[in-house]
Amino acid sequence: MSLADQILAVNNDLPIRTDVAVHSGKVRSVYWLTQADSQRLIKEKNYDVALDTPLAIMVISDRISAFDCIWHGEGGMKGVPGKGAALNAISNHWFKLFQEQGLADSHILDIPHPFVWIVQKAKPVMIEAICRQYITGSMWRSYAKGERDFCGIELPDGLEKDSKLPTLLQTPSTKGILQGIPGVPAVDDVNITRKNMVDNFAAFNFKSIEDIALYEKLLTEGFDVIAEALAKLDQIFVDTKFEFGYVKDRNGNDKLIYMDEVGTPDSSRIWDGAQYRLGHIVENSKEGFRQLLLNHFPDADILLNKDRMVEREALARDNELPAAVLMSLSETYLAIAEKITGKAIVLSSNPKQEIIDILRTEYHLID
Repeated sequence: MSLADQILAVNNDLPIRTDVAVHSGKVRSVYWLTQADSQRLIKEKNYDVALDTPLAIMVISDRISAFDCIWHGEGGMKGVPGKGAALNAISNHWFKLFQEQGLADSHILDIPHPFVWIVQKAKPVMIEAICRQYITGSMWRSYAKGERDFCGIELPDGLEKDSKLPTLLQTPSTKGILQGIPGVPAVDDVNITRKNMVDNFAAFNFKSIEDIALYEKLLTEGFDVIAEALAKLDQIFVDTKFEFGYVKDRNGNDKLIYMDEVGTPDSSRIWDGAQYRLGHIVENSKEGFRQLLLNHFPDADILLNKDRMVEREALARDNELPAAVLMSLSETYLAIAEKITGKAIVLSSNPKQEIIDILRTEYHLID
């Protein structure tokens, strides 16, 4: 069996019982269960949610996205072997640690298969919660051009590229296009200040002004938990993106939870500690792939300039990357996942059939 066969590239065609269209993101697909199936599972599995909570099956894929495009390789490689299982394993590890340390719950209720989460419907806070411990990437590019104000926080002069910041910074941006918020342009992924959030808390889906402080606390605590665990592995947690939302427990009480994924090579930069001390940046995250793409194509501005999305999409569609690039990325994902979780990531020979079998026999979600 070729490696291409082990890659789960298409994840929106599973025969899961649903009465609405499957929602497909860049990497995950979401199947909303029928009301009857949701209620049955809540009772059968004793999930800690209200009985009328909608549930979904969330299936990850091995697709690789960067610069808002999906990339592929030669030889029919439509993704990165092991990437999906590695991402889920890392997120599962951190979510469990958060719960054990009393931070907050996540949207995940059950993990039937390494590629699959059963999740509860949450009302998302419309913020990409970004935390930075080092100055690099887009922040460094702006700083190098003379910018000093980041999300209402003033940075001092004299910082060096890839150096540790004086304090852990929270630099939130909008999640999606938000209309009618004074001082916040109606475009996706625009930086916002704490004052923007306080003055317009309801527009960002916060239940109260007080929950802004809770969100900030959970963001900092979550970052610190991961950073401390990675430091023990001589890995540096550089920066990351968290997402939050509200759900109701079985008594109908609102609670703020972690959503999406946390502390993964897709949502974070992770550097090798030993190499950093020698003055080298070795990425144990998707950032290395982004840098490779920037160096691979002659006109890097296509990848960085949002006004050139049509050209960028054509670049991703029309170029097969060398298989060696995707295999190297596979090694990065698998190695960091195994380092973090302490367990080997086993590649399935037929992940799609495994998922179908489990959801049919153990969850009765496939006819």
